[in-house]
Amino acid sequence: MESLILQKHRPMSVENTTVACTGELCDSAKFKQRDDNPLIECGGSSTWFSAANCEEVMKENQSASGGDLLVFAQTYAAYHGYISIFVCIFGIVTNVFNITVLTRKHMRTPVNLILTWLAVSDIITMLSYLPFAMHFYCIYPADANKSTEKNSEGWMLYMIFHINLAATTHTVSIWLCVMLAIVRYLHIRSPTKANSMRLQRIKQSRYGILFIYVSSALILVPNYMSNKLLPDVLPDSNETIYVLRDLNLGKNDTETMVLINVWIYAFTAKLVPCLLMLIFGSLLIYNIHVKIRQRRKILQISGASSLRLSEHSRTTKMLLAVIILFLLTELPQGVLIILSACVENFYDQVYLLLGDVMDIVALVNNAVNFILYCSMSTKFRETFVHLFCNFHPLRRSEDSGYTLTDRLAKLDSHSNNNENNHHLHLLQNHFRKLSAEHRIVRA
Repeated sequence: MESLILQKHRPMSVENTTVACTGELCDSAKFKQRDDNPLIECGGSSTWFSAANCEEVMKENQSASGGDLLVFAQTYAAYHGYISIFVCIFGIVTNVFNITVLTRKHMRTPVNLILTWLAVSDIITMLSYLPFAMHFYCIYPADANKSTEKNSEGWMLYMIFHINLAATTHTVSIWLCVMLAIVRYLHIRSPTKANSMRLQRIKQSRYGILFIYVSSALILVPNYMSNKLLPDVLPDSNETIYVLRDLNLGKNDTETMVLINVWIYAFTAKLVPCLLMLIFGSLLIYNIHVKIRQRRKILQISGASSLRLSEHSRTTKMLLAVIILFLLTELPQGVLIILSACVENFYDQVYLLLGDVMDIVALVNNAVNFILYCSMSTKFRETFVHLFCNFHPLRRSEDSGYTLTDRLAKLDSHSNNNENNHHLHLLQNHFRKLSAEHRIVRA
């Protein structure tokens, strides 16, 4: 999706110039010619002058950015559409599972509320990507010539819609992840001790989520306005097609407003949220280790309470895994966007070649949360099994003597927000036992 935001599908000019691509001419074709994007005939067919369609320009890219990267980009592009469709379908289904589980009554916490709306944002992103991948990668491969079917006005308008929507939902997702780190850190540092306070934090989280959705759309308004369609004419048939306006990113004649949009997006949607995730993620790791050491030392935890503390720790580790995945996905993209704006020809020679890879990495990040939740949260896993896999809800377990419904009821009364009340009761019982033993010794 990030490559789309910076116009991954190279737009063409409205000029109708055609040039015969003889060996000598192609050898002399330099990237500066791409500023005007003339039409060049390569291999006997009229194609747009771009690295995806002209073999001679591919050779030029190989000498400028390294042949291995270009060969990899060309090879992967043939499979990207099918892989991305599979990932999107898997991610949509699993995120529906996430929403279903996280909205159960006993699962209602500030953290789960954020994770629910993170799943909503991911579903919107992947729903938008499905028809885009089908049309521009599967039906009409990325290296196919431009045509009235591939570049029709309707499909190019959908491309602009998809670019703007993906930019917005992706920005929403990364800021929700920042909010997730902050909320979890505050919970560990100042645990909720009353149900009224827990409800107040849920209400505050709702306002925070609404603010993120609205502000993300408003911040990207200049980016929406910079994406425009231009009509063009195919030289062979004189048929009209539609292309995206060239932003000339990384060129000397780049518009000031385009540069401002790129810098705003790079900082507000990439670098700043990644920095905040690093800060609060580090504080989260530090505080959870401090809390675990303190509780083990004070309570002298028995087997049962040790298991409970282990579950509490796994929840935090699960959220840290979500944060780390976002960092691994977003931070490199933010750096590449900055380099595209600052380094001449970096966008053409490097960023475009990595576009499909960045897209699939972002899609995988949107799709894998269900696996993390199931593998690292007992509460989530048992609720999911109860909702979707429990065909005999009244059958009692031989080991525990109660049904899964009974256990879910217990989970409801012992949510993460009541964790400290649980340990407070353990501490009181511990001191009562010590006092009783002391009296017996004195007697």
